[in-house]
Amino acid sequence: MTEKQIIWIQKRVGTNPDGDWGPKSRAAAQAHLAKLAAKAPQNWPKQDEASLTAFYGKAGDEAQLTYIDVTGLGVKYFGTSVTKIRVHKKCADSLLRIVKKLSTFEAGRRVLAQYAGVYNNRPMTGNVKKPSAHARAIGIDLMSATNGNSTPWPTKANMPFRVMEVFAAEGWLCAGVAWWRDAMHFQATQ
Repeated sequence: MTEKQIIWIQKRVGTNPDGDWGPKSRAAAQAHLAKLAAKAPQNWPKQDEASLTAFYGKAGDEAQLTYIDVTGLGVKYFGTSVTKIRVHKKCADSLLRIVKKLSTFEAGRRVLAQYAGVYNNRPMTGNVKKPSAHARAIGIDLMSATNGNSTPWPTKANMPFRVMEVFAAEGWLCAGVAWWRDAMHFQATQ
């Protein structure tokens, strides 16, 4: 992101708008999104395997999945229009509200045009032997080309903060702010 974009985020989260992204800016962004998430209509489970299994069921259980209709909302998978997304039934309504909201503003439409998937029954990346959020269809990736797992947000990754706010308002974890990397990833967990 540019210095100007970082200053905009800093102003939005109520910290010193100096264009230098450091611990105070990180904490302010986390607090801002946490405040939005606290008002969310759904309280998602924690990220530990026991909580995820108790709430969503076992990873890879395709009987728990459903489709949401995203026809006409500008969702594209590597340039091809998408009409439906396969997602866990417990977060389907929430994800549909998110996609509809994103389709109403320019940055959101730009992100939806770079959809990179939800369901993929696989382990987490790296040497972790736990299932990925994608194995339960509770995680979505967007703008993967410029917001990868090892790309720090917001100094290198460019996921728009307004997009993160939309996800946070539904209680979804925004990896870019939570982990300061993997800004393409959002998941229905705390």
